[in-house]
Amino acid sequence: MDFQTSQSSQAPQSPHTFQVDLRGLVDLLSHHLYSSPRVYLRELLQNAVDAITARRALEPGAPARVRLTAEGGALRVEDSGVGLTEADVHNLLATIGRSSKRGGTAQGVEGLQEARADFLGQFGIGLLACFVVAERIRVVSRSARTPDARPVEWTASDDGSYTVRTLPDEARNEPGTTVHLVARAGAGEWLTEERVLALARDFGSLLPYDVRVGGEAVTDLPAPWDRPYPSPATRRVALARHCHELFGFTPLDSIELDVPLAGIRGVAYVLPSAVSPAQRARHRVHLKGMLLTERAEQLLPDWAFFVRCVLDTDSLRPTASRESLYEDETLAAVREALGERIRSWLTGLAAGDPERLAAFLAVHHLGVKSLARHDRDMLRTMLPWLPFETTDGRLSLEEFAQRHPVVHFTRTVEEFRQVAPIASAQGVGVVNGGYTYDSELVEALPSVRPGTAVAELDADTVTAHLDTVDAAEELALSGFLAAARAALDPLGCDVALRAFHPLSVPALHLDDRAARHEQARAEAEGRADDLWAGILGSLRGSAPRARLVLNHLNPLVRKVSSLGDRELIGTATESLYGQALLMAQRPLRPADSALLNRAFIGLLEWATHGDNDSGSGSGSDTAGGGQR
Repeated sequence: MDFQTSQSSQAPQSPHTFQVDLRGLVDLLSHHLYSSPRVYLRELLQNAVDAITARRALEPGAPARVRLTAEGGALRVEDSGVGLTEADVHNLLATIGRSSKRGGTAQGVEGLQEARADFLGQFGIGLLACFVVAERIRVVSRSARTPDARPVEWTASDDGSYTVRTLPDEARNEPGTTVHLVARAGAGEWLTEERVLALARDFGSLLPYDVRVGGEAVTDLPAPWDRPYPSPATRRVALARHCHELFGFTPLDSIELDVPLAGIRGVAYVLPSAVSPAQRARHRVHLKGMLLTERAEQLLPDWAFFVRCVLDTDSLRPTASRESLYEDETLAAVREALGERIRSWLTGLAAGDPERLAAFLAVHHLGVKSLARHDRDMLRTMLPWLPFETTDGRLSLEEFAQRHPVVHFTRTVEEFRQVAPIASAQGVGVVNGGYTYDSELVEALPSVRPGTAVAELDADTVTAHLDTVDAAEELALSGFLAAARAALDPLGCDVALRAFHPLSVPALHLDDRAARHEQARAEAEGRADDLWAGILGSLRGSAPRARLVLNHLNPLVRKVSSLGDRELIGTATESLYGQALLMAQRPLRPADSALLNRAFIGLLEWATHGDNDSGSGSGSDTAGGGQR
């Protein structure tokens, strides 16, 4: 190795060379650097392709072929590349960490520094990865740079030992390299012809040279997105088939990805079903034709979680394992450019293909909403298309704003469920802003639709839209209202009497976040010790209390309001309160659950008591005088 160490002392010290345990290093590679032994074949293909690229820099018309032959637990890989001299073998194959792609004369490939951008490998690990599946590696090579040099053979074992010797001219007549692998115990399956062919096609289908496994072609060029098709329909069918082969689904649509400045060509496939925004999308990235990774997660902006990409690039930088992308300025610029391409596709659909856009939004509206939060132009474009839940049904914000002078919205689904039926009956339009991104987009509406009035719907606004009860009638019911308020006061809830539609709703529970926070604070204060009770008490504010709005038009409320028993009025009011909570589908606090239980038992006792009273004066109604 190239590393040396020295000790600081006044007396001169002799330098020492680091010793490397090759088996330990191979174990480190297989368990921590590489995700699977399958990468050994990528390293072999990469070395062969780089060798051909190097030779073609010297001889533009040189042959460009790679042949892989697998049989009997062994693999042979032969290329027509630049080859190696004996000095190259010692400098490159026997020195861990040195790359033939570095500048300077030590690399052994002089004058090829300018071709470095055409190489796949950048880290000099090379054949070391093959020890993950092989116990012995034999390399026979002849250099194209030194025509009179004899072939050289390098043989290495996984214990770290190797031998080098020159061979007769007839051992290899043409420049190039042949690598022989002998499988290690338990790894023979990786060197079967079937497995080698599958791996070679997966890694090398877009390589620019002629690669074959046992006579079977590996490369399949041009890439599916670059092929000429007789019609757009034929292209869609071919790309859909390609997507199904790679990702296992038939796409809703395909988006061409072309970023010339970044050397990127490819396609993005739109998923046919909705996925969670939190699910990390994984994309396939080829680097100069070689598959780099099929799990690239940082390739697209987070909002573009509804597509899966496959592309080829010559600009993105791989990590040391060459299984993921290095996060740098280039990747950030590519991510922005690809995001812009998908954004342009969306605006194109809005302008020219509303049916396809509607089909897309029916599945992936969440992704577009995520984009529209930060992109006002996208929000303006999508305004007539993005669906929202409203009291008028599922509508776009544009259509809803045309119907209502004020666009009211709630911030939670629970709040919307509380008021939707009542607000709709009163002619008040409300948008459910409780779903992901919806409230943000409603609040941004005036910025893209000037003159639009937007207001958050709170308890006071709802109450203001309900009809008041005649003052004389409300005064006559003052005793009933006082008993009802006394019953709910311990729960931090007021009682109001209004007349509203629909008549079938006896009561409406209204609150807002401030009221809920105050309730939570009060409950915590009641459970706390003296110290914490004092602290929580100091936080007591003037937040509005929740309120139970009783519907004076509802027959049941009219019957309850006519009761003369104050205790029974309290029990009935608690029951109406519980029913209103359940109708709003609000989570129940422990105090609410206790109230529902208490009110239910109270009503049963009252009904049973009244039944017994009515039956006691009529004698025995059952055989034998038994009790009812």
